Amino acid sequence: MIYTVRELIETHDQFRVPACTLTPDTDLYAVGLTPFAAIRLPLALEETFDVKFPARMLHPESFGSINSIVACLDKLQPVARQ
Repeated sequence: MIYTVRELIETHDQFRVPACTLTPDTDLYAVGLTPFAAIRLPLALEETFDVKFPARMLHPESFGSINSIVACLDKLQPVARQ
């Protein structure tokens, strides 16, 4: 799942560093995640993973790192990780 999230970041967002260099804990806002990209990224994640982020997850902390994104996805589709 981390690989897919990193791939989506590469495709949809422009960071100051290549997405392939992002660790799971890299602060995405520190490397250039813009407010506009923070809206586009969840939409791409919803489409790719066939999930819908509830309003309670739509805050900056949910999309601040690859690990935080994966944690949200795990909550939305726990069966897919087993």
